[in-house]
Amino acid sequence: MVPKLAVCVTCQGGADLANTLEETVQVTRTECMNVCTRPATVSVREEGKAAYLFGDVTRDLAPDVLTFLDLYASSVGGIVTDARPIGELRFLLIGRLPA
Repeated sequence: MVPKLAVCVTCQGGADLANTLEETVQVTRTECMNVCTRPATVSVREEGKAAYLFGDVTRDLAPDVLTFLDLYASSVGGIVTDARPIGELRFLLIGRLPA
């Protein structure tokens, strides 16, 4: 399966981030994710795996989001055990939700 990536486009910078990511991956543009104090918000999920929610994600971090998608896709149960390859993005995690 392919992870589902959603970007809040009502967040400041969300549409720009979605545009950048769409050059490489499929993005679901969504309305408010209720994390308005941490724009832009990004979620990653896949059936049977833990889901992730990140905030304060800018267009400049798009390469780190793509790296995270690769790590997530190859993970067991969605648990990314070493987040160092995703750079600053690892510090922007709001939460990981169980499958």
